Amino acid sequence: MKKPSSKIREEIAKLQEQLKAAETREAERIGRIALRAGLGEFEIDESELQTAFEEVAKRFRGAPKAQSAGSNGRERGGASSGQISANPTVEVPGGAGEA
Repeated sequence: MKKPSSKIREEIAKLQEQLKAAETREAERIGRIALRAGLGEFEIDESELQTAFEEVAKRFRGAPKAQSAGSNGRERGGASSGQISANPTVEVPGGAGEA
């Protein structure tokens, strides 16, 4: 049975609201983490900061979900068992100090 276009529009509007709420939650979470890491203390150009975040995203996208047998994660230069290092190094182009 086909849905009328008005019903589809209502569903799209609800989904857009859900998407906006999810993006807001994610942005607030990332913002809090960035502030705790000290990024609020620097005058960093948005394009440079976005590039640095994209590099971090690539790092985590490429991370394996599970550790292979006999591997401690050091061969890849990462943390073992997919855990994040307590003191990760993030280089911000043009930034001063560590992140």
